[in-house]
Amino acid sequence: MATQAAPVRATHGPSLHAAAFDRRAARTRATLERALPPDDRMPQRLHAAMRHAVLGEGKRIRPQLVYAAGVACGCDEATLDAPAAAVELVHAYSLIHDDLPAMDDDDLRRGRPTVHVAFDEATAILAGDALQALAFEVLSGAEGDAALRVALLRTLAQASGTAGMCGGQALDIDATGRMQTLAELERMHALKTGALLRASVRMGALCAGADAATLQRLDAFAEALGLAFQIRDDILDVEGSATQLGKTAGKDAAQGKSTYPALLGLDGSRRRLDELAHAMRDTLAPLGVAAAELLALGEMAVMRDR
Repeated sequence: MATQAAPVRATHGPSLHAAAFDRRAARTRATLERALPPDDRMPQRLHAAMRHAVLGEGKRIRPQLVYAAGVACGCDEATLDAPAAAVELVHAYSLIHDDLPAMDDDDLRRGRPTVHVAFDEATAILAGDALQALAFEVLSGAEGDAALRVALLRTLAQASGTAGMCGGQALDIDATGRMQTLAELERMHALKTGALLRASVRMGALCAGADAATLQRLDAFAEALGLAFQIRDDILDVEGSATQLGKTAGKDAAQGKSTYPALLGLDGSRRRLDELAHAMRDTLAPLGVAAAELLALGEMAVMRDR
């Protein structure tokens, strides 16, 4: 990868890459369609619940990050199909479980009834379990040698467990009803939201054989992206509507959860978003125009309205 290329600029916004993003979303959906069991195969209800969770409308940010990071480092898209689908399966499983009555107790996700509402609670739990297992089955068949597959499996497993997403969710539950410090909030979201985003970027780069310095730079970008994504999510929870977001608005305040607007105010949260947008640009600048799609995804996280 060239290190003395033209700098990445903010004008490389999401709209300039819309065709590539749409194509990769279609690739991801096609891979997921092939991987998911058909809903006419027993147990039909479980399979229908899995498909309900995975194949609805969604931003597909995590698969997009896999593709953008891999392509930036010189990888072909076909090699990235399996990790892109695998990370989306883990994300879908996490949403099913997050929405359960014992967790966030939500009735709406991506503009549709959540899985436990559309089916039932037991089926929702099993669907989440099955999607997590399917993610690692898909990833085990990724293109590349055994060493690469092991690295991909380790990356996704670490991001999904107690040192990542599940650990962050546990911290979130423990903190419900009390105001966290800013450091505690950032630590929680670095695990709950950020870990899977970082894993997405890293898996794409691993597929391309990126060197240690590039991996470190992309990790720093992904860390800033994860924090920006969560701050924007918190702002939208205050300002957005259920129709706009495709999920219930105002849930965080109703459940007594700490958020960035609660700690920093809306203006302070927006200033922090702007700082993170600059940090993402600065981190990617040495990678040149090859990283333009990654930067566009970072800008999407900062500017999105749902």
